[in-house]
Amino acid sequence: MADSRGGPLVLGIETSCDETGVGIVRGHTLLADAVASSVDEHARFGGVVPEVASRAHLEAMVPTIQRALKDAGVTASDLDGIAVTAGPGLAGALLVGVSAAKAYAYALGKPLYGVNHLASHICVDQLEHGPLPEPTMALLVSGGHSSLLLAPDITSDVRPLGATIDDAAGEAFDKVARVLNLGFPGGPVIDRWAREGDPEAIRFPRGLTGPRDAAYDFSFSGLKTSVARWIEAKRAAGEEVPVADVSASFQEAVVDVLTRKAVRACKDNGVDHLMIGGGVAANSRLRAMAQRRCEDAGIRLRVPRPKLCTDNGAMVAALGAEMVARNRPASAWDLSADSSLPVTEPHVPDPHAHDHGHDHGQGHGHAHDHDHDHFHELSKDNLYP
Repeated sequence: MADSRGGPLVLGIETSCDETGVGIVRGHTLLADAVASSVDEHARFGGVVPEVASRAHLEAMVPTIQRALKDAGVTASDLDGIAVTAGPGLAGALLVGVSAAKAYAYALGKPLYGVNHLASHICVDQLEHGPLPEPTMALLVSGGHSSLLLAPDITSDVRPLGATIDDAAGEAFDKVARVLNLGFPGGPVIDRWAREGDPEAIRFPRGLTGPRDAAYDFSFSGLKTSVARWIEAKRAAGEEVPVADVSASFQEAVVDVLTRKAVRACKDNGVDHLMIGGGVAANSRLRAMAQRRCEDAGIRLRVPRPKLCTDNGAMVAALGAEMVARNRPASAWDLSADSSLPVTEPHVPDPHAHDHGHDHGQGHGHAHDHDHDHFHELSKDNLYP
């Protein structure tokens, strides 16, 4: 039974890529955030291998769930529901998480919620700053996505305003880091190098910022190519590449466009706040520029702490808890993973469920009868702490 003093107690499972995350929340309070990384296993192959990621999830799943329950000081029978990332992500990796969540929910007689990875990145901010305003304006930036989203209801109504037409911001960070021989992932390491550089040293292009360009769409492919050519020209001339200045100037171009368009979206849609989520939201320059531009525009900024920006089970649990609290329909037992699940589907309800949702007080019972196959060099030194 949900604790009326603190909200539903929900366990969330995240396996969309190469980390096994299990989080437990009670309402908007984070109780546990356990993560098992498979970075070392991928390093032997020089990059993320989907099959290896799936195997690592299989091996880490039960111990990570047990660790989360222990850290939270609760038992599995205490749970009001189990949430799991149903997509988007690596198909095989998603299947491991979905299968585990279905097994636990069925065995425990708890409602199951298949939720959207991207919507979870937005909902996690509730663990940091309390209930999301409605509607919520969100800038979601990660290795696979760069999107502006308007969410009148994070559990059922998420509307895309714009997205990248080519590379995502995080993907551009990774590719530029590779050209600079800085390793993977690129975001954290470029962030660190940029602190020692001059962001105005090199004027790199800002994509889709002309008066006739799509107001809310992004493009980072041209920027990535421009940086690569600049570096190649330096090397061809036998000159040393100023890594810090290149990092700072590239990073400035990315965050300039992201924050400029996000603030404009808030103004155009009459929204007085902005939430930033996804792995790139951990970037220190993005956070600083967003803060300054939001203050100048009279917009309140909400950004979770860096650890909650990257993939984790807590964000899945946060969205699951919101599903329970709002009495959204649980997912069916034949829930499947969807590697290209659109953000317009925050969760995957049982298609045969009634609109009134699930009676959580009675327990779930047994009434319900784009892969990212990229290869990179991996290093723990490149991760955000």
